[in-house]
Amino acid sequence: MSHASPKGGARLTSETLDCPSAQAGAKDARVYGVRTGTSDAPRIGYLTETQAVSEKLLALSGPAKPTEVFRIAAPCAMTGCKHFEGNACKLAQRIVEGLAPVVNALPPCRIRPTCRWFRQEGRNACLRCPQVITDKPNPTAEEKRIADDE
Repeated sequence: MSHASPKGGARLTSETLDCPSAQAGAKDARVYGVRTGTSDAPRIGYLTETQAVSEKLLALSGPAKPTEVFRIAAPCAMTGCKHFEGNACKLAQRIVEGLAPVVNALPPCRIRPTCRWFRQEGRNACLRCPQVITDKPNPTAEEKRIADDE
């Protein structure tokens, strides 16, 4: 399936879209954000350039899981992911429906041109994205429901 690019340029196939909440071991994974903020109000600080995932980079997360510290993008696994149903990422839908926006303007995200969440949900996903931690320690019941981790 093809999608028009956000700027009306080249068309991308579904296989070229990125999951913005991928695991560190995913093929072609790259870090595009780092957790900032507090434990009660975490935020993602977006990097000016993505960084290929490497053992050296992942070691910077210290004793925490890399996905507690970094936001990682990798090609969307589509039907290989529990969040993908039909032709959509249900996680992106649950985030937009269940979380309030935390920013008023689009964050300076380097993966937006290939981001599945942006392609599917538009700016509504981007306004909520800075609060998403892939593996959040001690998530609330609502966060577990949104992540489908109950």
